[in-house]
Amino acid sequence: MKDSEHPFFRPLWRRVAVVAVCVIWSAIEFVTGTPFWGVIALGFAGYAVWQFFYLYKPADETKAATEAESKE
Repeated sequence: MKDSEHPFFRPLWRRVAVVAVCVIWSAIEFVTGTPFWGVIALGFAGYAVWQFFYLYKPADETKAATEAESKE
């Protein structure tokens, strides 16, 4: 998913907000008695954590690292 590297997600607070919305949505679904949709929302939250915190590398950092390697 290359969209996770979109400049919109560069600020940390936006990535945290996306995960928080998914977790809150999941909690609401479980409280209202619809566990199927709660599990779906938890899946979205887990995938967002994976993409936005584990695999996330901002475009500027990767370009800077590539440029530094090429200068050496």
